[in-house]
Parts: sequence; C-alpha cells; structure tokens
Amino acid sequence: MFDARHVITSVEELRQLVPPPRPAQVTKVLPALDHHGRRWIERSPFVVLASADADGRMDLSPKGDPAGFVRILDDRTVAIPDRPGNRRLDTLRNVLERPRVAVMFLVPGRGEVLRVAGRAQVVTDPELLATMEEAGSRPLLAMVVAIDEAMFHCGKSVIRSGLWSPDRWPAIDDLASYATCLADQTTSDETVEEMEARFATWHQGNELY
Repeated sequence: MFDARHVITSVEELRQLVPPPRPAQVTKVLPALDHHGRRWIERSPFVVLASADADGRMDLSPKGDPAGFVRILDDRTVAIPDRPGNRRLDTLRNVLERPRVAVMFLVPGRGEVLRVAGRAQVVTDPELLATMEEAGSRPLLAMVVAIDEAMFHCGKSVIRSGLWSPDRWPAIDDLASYATCLADQTTSDETVEEMEARFATWHQGNELY
C-alpha cells in the first residue's frame, strides 16, 4: 500500500515536481502526418491500438504484420487491417461505441515511437481490403483512422527497458506458456496439449479462426 497523503490531485502539484517541457516538446504535435511520420509508418511492423467503450473502460490491442501493413491513405488518414485473432472484437466493439482511438507505431531498433490519435471507423471496402492481402489472406475488416494528432515520442523508455538489446532481456524459461495460462485462468473446450498444437500453427502462417 501507500500513504494516501502523498497522492497528487492537481496539475499545479505536478509542476512543483516536474519543470515545464522544452519548446520542441510543446510544439511537436501535428494535425496530420508529415514526411517523417509517413516514412515511420511504412517501416513499422508492430502497433499498439488504444480504445475505450462507452463507459470508459480502456483496451490496448497489439497489431502486427510485415512493415508497412498500416496503409497510409493520405496525410490525415490511415487504415489498419483486422487480422484473424481471438474473435472477442474488443477494439471493434469499442470503436462502434466510442470512435476515438490512439495508435503507437514501433520500429525495431529505434527507441522513439510515433503516436497518432483520431477517430476510427470499421469498414469493409473491398478495394481497400484487396490492398491489405498478406500471404494469400485478405482481411474481412479494416479500421480507418481520421488523424487529429501525430507526434514522435522520445526513446528514453525504450532505451531504459533495453527492448532491442538481447543481452538485457530477462530470463523467460520459467514463464508459463500461453496455453497453460488459458487452462489455469479460463473455462476452455481444449486441453493444454490441444491448445499448444494449435498455437504452434501460428508460426507456420496458419490462421486462428
């Protein structure tokens, strides 16, 4: 636990601890993608998508494919394919209730990230989906985001974490497999062995559906 007397409740209290940002940090938020942002998205194979439902419950969803899988439709619009997954539809349901989303783009080997925020729609445009075909599989849906804000975030957190430095990665041998976690935490219609065999097909390019 912690001492409730030390809870910060105002911006003024925050500023007593943290000095004002430098001018570049204040002015770096753009209303659209510039050429730097476009090139970053073209090199990004992995994004994290934040959304919330009508009650404000937050969700973070990882999305990944070969670099450039997020399509840049124009400087104010990007499209994210919805690949087969767990079928929960958390992000898509959230967008239908509350369209505002935020997306964080990562590029392996770089500490910085690109942050984009805007309003999303779920679309089934066949011409758009045809451009998103990967390994012979065309997505059923895509999320089109109308950008309000785009900005680069400095690399301090990634550098401190050693995210791209294998020699600093923690040991993972004692971490339970995904199948074991599901077996312990859920009511499943499969055994651990059946789940392990199915999940192994992911690495062979097969779909989860």
